[in-house]
Amino acid sequence: MPVRFRLPALLPRSGHQAPTAILTPAARLSARSFSFRPLPCSRSFTAPSQRRAVRSFSSGSGVQVTPTDRSVKIASSEATKRAELPNFWLRDNCRCSSCVNQDTSQRNFDTFEIPADVRALEVKADDKGLNVVWSGDNHKSHYPWDFITFYRNNNHRSPEAVDFHYWGSNVADRPPTVHFDAVMDTSSDEGIALLTDLVRRYGFAFVEGTPFADPADTQRLLERIAFIRVTHYGGFYDFVPDLAMADTAYTNLPLPAHTDTTYFTDPAGLQAFHLLSHHGPEPAAGASLGGSSLLVDGFHAARLLREEHPEDFDVLTRVRLPWHASGNQGITLSPDRRYPVIEVLDEQDRETTGASPQNRIHRIRWNNDDRGIVPFGGPDADGIDPGRWYDAARTWQAILKRADVEYWTQLQPGTPLIFDNWRVMHGRSAFVGVRRMCGGYTARDDFISRWRNTNYPRDEVLKQVVG
Repeated sequence: MPVRFRLPALLPRSGHQAPTAILTPAARLSARSFSFRPLPCSRSFTAPSQRRAVRSFSSGSGVQVTPTDRSVKIASSEATKRAELPNFWLRDNCRCSSCVNQDTSQRNFDTFEIPADVRALEVKADDKGLNVVWSGDNHKSHYPWDFITFYRNNNHRSPEAVDFHYWGSNVADRPPTVHFDAVMDTSSDEGIALLTDLVRRYGFAFVEGTPFADPADTQRLLERIAFIRVTHYGGFYDFVPDLAMADTAYTNLPLPAHTDTTYFTDPAGLQAFHLLSHHGPEPAAGASLGGSSLLVDGFHAARLLREEHPEDFDVLTRVRLPWHASGNQGITLSPDRRYPVIEVLDEQDRETTGASPQNRIHRIRWNNDDRGIVPFGGPDADGIDPGRWYDAARTWQAILKRADVEYWTQLQPGTPLIFDNWRVMHGRSAFVGVRRMCGGYTARDDFISRWRNTNYPRDEVLKQVVG
């Protein structure tokens, strides 16, 4: 039975009318709901920029193949359909069962034992593809036409092109939400597919209906996505504000919008928070215990900075800063090199990932508490004076604090928050009493793997990632 979800309208100034989804069990369906069919049947990895006419060799009829000392030349009756494929590249990419383990998609041979001057002894084209007999060991290889077309047109260079949906404070009207039961349904990947896709496109999602009497249920939820990443904080965490770790997160103080683990070379990909309980002194009339959670779409904020203050945007993408975690005895963490606040994709990166020029923002790394000293000169400063960096950072911070950029919400037991730590900044207001919170980190690569494999057909994933 298809899972159902509601798609209300959303959104800020990005120009996209972005839907957000609320996945619910059948008992919670509304009259506005409609069927959600499995995503794998309708998804394609091809980036919008690559949806153009391609050179396709679909049949052996009318195709001429000519072996040379260094390559195999292919030409069809249509002048536009031509390719020259290097001999060594072809031999290295034979996909037969002798050359590639069909279970692991790993090579079974040493590439560099192939003679550098390997050449085709015999070449034949038929309706299915190109057949080659190689010099040396007379190895026979078959290359389907779609394989040749795929790599000839560099379609493998867009493994995860995504249309991001940017948001501000008005995401509060209909935040992206899925239901715990749907995500944990092991008979279908529809729920986990929707959860990972919402996080991929919006940067966050809530999971309603999550049991909260035992934090083990939250741990199971996170492990449904991927392994929980172990850091100096441990793995799955379950804590109260007692400064067990020397970090302001373990206090009841307010926290401004920030990303976590800026001091890692590879910052945490996903983060999850589940408020299990909050109790304390009876608040005064009209008051609350506090502890509201803050989310900021860092990609949206960076786009605003680029549109309104392009020179400041440029500064924050160029000056590379030190980041550190040094509060605990025996622990001093810092990345392999210094990184800017806003990491962007250059032209080659955008071509590789399939990202559009508008989606050139790659990662936000922002936590003023963990920031080291702004450099004076040298390659990290890139010719930019420290005072100029502070001016740009002040503008950035002002954008992060805009009322229409901040999304404030009160976490509730039973509804964990999962968000993309490379994109979405989080914070909180001060609180009184004792809050018990559980959650954990997920590595970025593990999250992306889960997203790919639940939202796209396996053979297409392998084609993009392996070849």
